[in-house]
Amino acid sequence: MNPNGDLNARDKTEQRLKYASGYHAPVLCNTVIQGLVTNPNGVYVDGTLGGGGHTAAMLDVLSSTGRVIAIDQDDEAIREASLRLPEAISSGRLQIVKGNFAHMSTLLAGIDLDQVDGILLDLGVSSHQLDAAERGFSHRMKGPLDMRMDQTQSLDADQVVNAWDEADLRSIFFRFGEEPKSSRISRAIVAARPIASTEKLADIVRMSAPRNAEAKTLARIFQALRIAVNEELQVLDQALEASVDLLTPGGRLAVISYHSLEDRRAKRFLRSGNLDGKLEKDFYGNVITPWKEINRKPISADEAEIAQNPRSRSARLRIAERLNNEKTN
Repeated sequence: MNPNGDLNARDKTEQRLKYASGYHAPVLCNTVIQGLVTNPNGVYVDGTLGGGGHTAAMLDVLSSTGRVIAIDQDDEAIREASLRLPEAISSGRLQIVKGNFAHMSTLLAGIDLDQVDGILLDLGVSSHQLDAAERGFSHRMKGPLDMRMDQTQSLDADQVVNAWDEADLRSIFFRFGEEPKSSRISRAIVAARPIASTEKLADIVRMSAPRNAEAKTLARIFQALRIAVNEELQVLDQALEASVDLLTPGGRLAVISYHSLEDRRAKRFLRSGNLDGKLEKDFYGNVITPWKEINRKPISADEAEIAQNPRSRSARLRIAERLNNEKTN
């Protein structure tokens, strides 16, 4: 560590290895914790527990009276983190709550919390979810058409691929994947039904994709299906709106996004305080917002982290602080 308290390259590498696990490697971990935790005695929410990496890092910088409430809807993630952090759970410093972070207000109210000092939303999917063929998130492995983050929900990718009509498929591929060939791919999928696996779906998409653009096309189509199955953008909108009332003045919200649809939403909300991104101004022309942006531009992983964890390449981090005003949405 240098005299200013910043981590040098070796320290950063050691910290990344410390909080990574075979289940998942937390992205931008040191930067997130430094920007998020401002009260060592406070209560912080990890809205996406995953493998527990960010949660473990929070616990390490909090005092013995500081607490983390970790939320996840994936039973596998909850089991993994529970095995990883048993002492924090038994001491009461960590409480794991099963649920969707869209329902943070209700979940926190259920454990007698109405405000917290910080919230982390690490969006997207975990390394384990991508690497587990049976979860159906990846086009690189043969698996069922599943893609459910909460495996108790009824809607899965099989229903979307095999039962939704061509117009609906075209819509989600264009809106959630920003796929220029959404019409052609939708027609090909409908014509090839029934489609029983990720491997078969990937083959159909490849045949419909422009030459030399197969990989990007596959990524966009699988992203669109995952977003549709898990209603990810609606969930993010709900969580962003809930964060305004959940955070104490001076508390911070950190959002790690992995594609432009998520990042644009976070950017608009943290600048304007509303999902439309419309700037409201007072009589003197000052912007009325509940937020002070800590970083105007998104923070990305450095080359060393990308080399260690290639999936961090697309990560974008935005942090904002809750102002001491009554602006709500």
